[in-house]
Amino acid sequence: MKILIFHGYLLRGTGSNIYNANLVQALAGLGHEVHLLCQDREAEGIEWVNAVGTWPDSTGPDSIGELSVEQLRPAWGEGSITVYRPPIGNLLPVYVEDPYEGFEARSYPRLSEEELDFYVGTNVAAVKAVSDRAGGFEAALANHLIMGPVILARSGVRPYAVKNHGSDLEYTIKPNPRFVPWAAEGVEPAAAVLVGSHHTAASMWEALPGLGLEEKTGFGPPGVDTKAFAPLAPGEHEARIAALRDEIAGELPSATFGRDADEAVAALDEFEAAGGPRVIFVGKLIVSKGVDLIVAAWPLIHRQNPGAKLMLVGFGAYEMGLRALVTAVTTGDLESAREIATVGRGLEGGEQEPLTYLSSFFARTPVGYEEAGIEAAGSISFAGRLEHAEVARVVPAADSMIVPSTFPEAFGMVAAEAAASGVLPVCADHSGLAEVTATLTAEVPEVKSMIGLPLGPGAVAELAGKVNRWLALDQPERLEIGRNIAESADRNWSWQGVARDVISASAGQVRRVEKS
Repeated sequence: MKILIFHGYLLRGTGSNIYNANLVQALAGLGHEVHLLCQDREAEGIEWVNAVGTWPDSTGPDSIGELSVEQLRPAWGEGSITVYRPPIGNLLPVYVEDPYEGFEARSYPRLSEEELDFYVGTNVAAVKAVSDRAGGFEAALANHLIMGPVILARSGVRPYAVKNHGSDLEYTIKPNPRFVPWAAEGVEPAAAVLVGSHHTAASMWEALPGLGLEEKTGFGPPGVDTKAFAPLAPGEHEARIAALRDEIAGELPSATFGRDADEAVAALDEFEAAGGPRVIFVGKLIVSKGVDLIVAAWPLIHRQNPGAKLMLVGFGAYEMGLRALVTAVTTGDLESAREIATVGRGLEGGEQEPLTYLSSFFARTPVGYEEAGIEAAGSISFAGRLEHAEVARVVPAADSMIVPSTFPEAFGMVAAEAAASGVLPVCADHSGLAEVTATLTAEVPEVKSMIGLPLGPGAVAELAGKVNRWLALDQPERLEIGRNIAESADRNWSWQGVARDVISASAGQVRRVEKS
């Protein structure tokens, strides 16, 4: 089967990038001919990419130039993957502004109508050229509610499904009604819309009413590479961390965009040397991910687990605010910690907006908290950006993962990956995260009291209590529960299943999300 995938971003990093990289590999592994449009400028170096298609620089959608395809390496089976880079120039529309090498990443609301028209028009011309070359497609997928669906709609590709990843909806469409018509034009002709959770479906139906989406919305959560994310045997943890550390230490300075290799090496070195449990966070360092709650809770966790280490993996606009919070907490400077909580989102670059959960905690900290913070000094490290394959190597070496997002998540991808690794994910009890934890608790009821975190004024103390409850279990019991949640993840989330769901959704066949 010939399948078209439109993804306007990269093929490494986090979120939808990882979704698409794994999806196309799974589709090719099932024997399909996959044609993927994205903006990864280093696609030629990816071992599973068989060919790359490019155009000369475009001066407009009517002058996109001629498509040229370079064969790179033979397919490993009946399936194949060709990556195409539409010539959109250096301006990359995004939902959350982060650095992208070689691009000016600008949020959709900051784009003019002319810039939007150029971006959409150029991609439409590129999709038409790919379709002409391939002789049409039997299935197609547009990622995100904007602008992938409208691009496929205007290009004439049929049938196609849409994958709502969540960030497009929550960060762009809902706060900016200007983009509702763009989304509506793209999703209305779609055969189906895939979402990761009930929460995301309900949010989408509310934001895009009157389009009949309730009848064609189906479950389509991301998958987990359960070979890469798998439990380690006792005694393998230190060696796994050390091997990754040594590889990063030997890499060229430009090996990974945006990485401070020395910082990553130092963080992994500290993680390996932990004299107690290892706890990890993986995600964007932004306020919405709730990383401040982890930092505030850490002295309470460290006090009951001497020698424990916390490693924060990721990057983002709130990093400097988090570093300031770590310094305040681990030097006993609670006055500064309260000020950081008061300024809140102002330290992320926006307007000042207090962090209410953090402020509630620092308004009345537990007895001995200041001393516990000082004792925890040196136990928190920032690893910066790790590639997804590197994350898969270090997560199984942790004892617990914390996922305390304060903003809705379409699906708890990192939580599912932690579970597949046999590592308990302590997650905020809402949106797609709650649906991941509900699946795990239904199949492994022993984790029920430790896995879901209600958000509210007591969130910091509750977070510490849940992590401590898990770490207090005897190691044999933790290992057994870890194996059980890993088996649950393997049953419920695999990329082969995701690939088959995408093909079915393109034909309008979905596991429907019922209205509650």
